[in-house]
Amino acid sequence: MRIVATIEARMRSTRLPGKVLKPILGRPMLELMIERLGRVQQVDDVVIATSDDPSCDPIEELAVQLGVSCFRGSEEDVLDRVLKAGRQAQADVIVETTGDCPLIDPNVVDGIISIYLANGFDYVSTLQRTFPLGMDTQVFATAVLEEVARLTQDPVDREHVSLYIYEHPDRFSVHWVPSKLPEEYWGLRLVVDTPEDFALMSAIYENLYPKNRMFSLQDVLDLFSRQPELREINQHIKQRPV
Repeated sequence: MRIVATIEARMRSTRLPGKVLKPILGRPMLELMIERLGRVQQVDDVVIATSDDPSCDPIEELAVQLGVSCFRGSEEDVLDRVLKAGRQAQADVIVETTGDCPLIDPNVVDGIISIYLANGFDYVSTLQRTFPLGMDTQVFATAVLEEVARLTQDPVDREHVSLYIYEHPDRFSVHWVPSKLPEEYWGLRLVVDTPEDFALMSAIYENLYPKNRMFSLQDVLDLFSRQPELREINQHIKQRPV
């Protein structure tokens, strides 16, 4: 069974254009995320699923530079883009991630994959919000996404890759993985969607990365305990609903 992590990334994000290539410690944010996903033990390959819009040429250039697979497809039909990226990588199982999550924890991702492999669920995810934003991991078979692609042409479903799966538990077996973290961390923003988010991300990396390139989610939470003022940087930002 070939397991492939896809990273949805594009340059034309509305609140912070070009965010995936903004530098942290001199390296593009997307590169840092790829480095972390490369440490997931059960992932056989990582593929960037980017847009065919010319604005995304630099993303493909980064992929070539890093020796990472890249697929370019529809800007708006992200479901089709991720499905074709998975097919290109010959994935039996897709681990869906998004390029605004450069703190994604390899141990968390491995844990979600293990639950998927040990059970008969069609879909296993962190998205029922007991994990901080930014740990977002969704695991499902390529065959399941192929079925979804046949079932719906709704633009909302096509933009939000897995939405149809978890909104139809009558058709697909869905499992939400609890984080076991204290509730105070459930809504923590460790995702990059605004300048404030990026400022926090930069501060976290500057504090932790030089000492440990593979710092964990727990290391981030420990940093907040030592420097609680960091949480204030983006705590006023509201996540946009699907």
